[in-house]
Amino acid sequence: MAAFIFIIFFCCCFSNSNAQVAEWKSATATYSTDSDDSIVTEGACGYGDLHKTSYGKYSTGLSGMLFDRGSSCGACFEVRCARTQTQTQTQTQTQWCLPGSPSILLTATDFCPPNYALPADDGGWCNFPRAHFQMPEPAFSLIAHLTPQILPIHYRRATCQREGGIRFTIKGSASFMQVLISNVGLDGEVVAVKVKGSRTGWIPMGRNWGQNWQCNTDLIGQPLSFEVTTAAWRTLTSYTVAPQNWKFGQTFIGKQFQHS
Repeated sequence: MAAFIFIIFFCCCFSNSNAQVAEWKSATATYSTDSDDSIVTEGACGYGDLHKTSYGKYSTGLSGMLFDRGSSCGACFEVRCARTQTQTQTQTQTQWCLPGSPSILLTATDFCPPNYALPADDGGWCNFPRAHFQMPEPAFSLIAHLTPQILPIHYRRATCQREGGIRFTIKGSASFMQVLISNVGLDGEVVAVKVKGSRTGWIPMGRNWGQNWQCNTDLIGQPLSFEVTTAAWRTLTSYTVAPQNWKFGQTFIGKQFQHS
């Protein structure tokens, strides 16, 4: 039976062998903090207050090259401090890494905007075409000391195990349906969504912004089913997730992708 929730618990995001699904690539990272020791509470993916979502401190903002106009929202990345020596690195830089070069799993939740008034290597960290992660301080401190202004890192796409099912937060009005999709397992990157009412067939939804998906259909008074497809081309259907008397603003829990 579908149930709606208003408080969301977060999943553990330390990496393991099951999360290693791609080759390491080079990037950079910086960290930010607010009064509650977390990354920004309102982001470009639409998740809202990250203190109340499943991502918590294991979230990250991405530069435009990685954010890809919002299609990377919810995607899972494995990140570690880079010890590889380059012409621009010094021995001191490699000492910023914590012993053993631990890695963590992060979920993309925000966009790190460019600052073209500054050089890409001196303050304009998120300028295109840089690959950059803007991490919350608590997550950054799990892979490196909080000494450097900018940290060389390695990253790769990964899979995350989420606690509970996919979450569907219903928004919109009588003339259109919008749903925020969160807590998606495996690669986490949603590429297609369909919705079905009790009196309709499957209706494709388009990405409005971030992980908000929309269709111009009045579905009020109908139980709702959702079909979610990820970038790994895994599709999961959650039937009758929302009951007939659902209300705008409610969040409902569907099925969850399982590791093969």
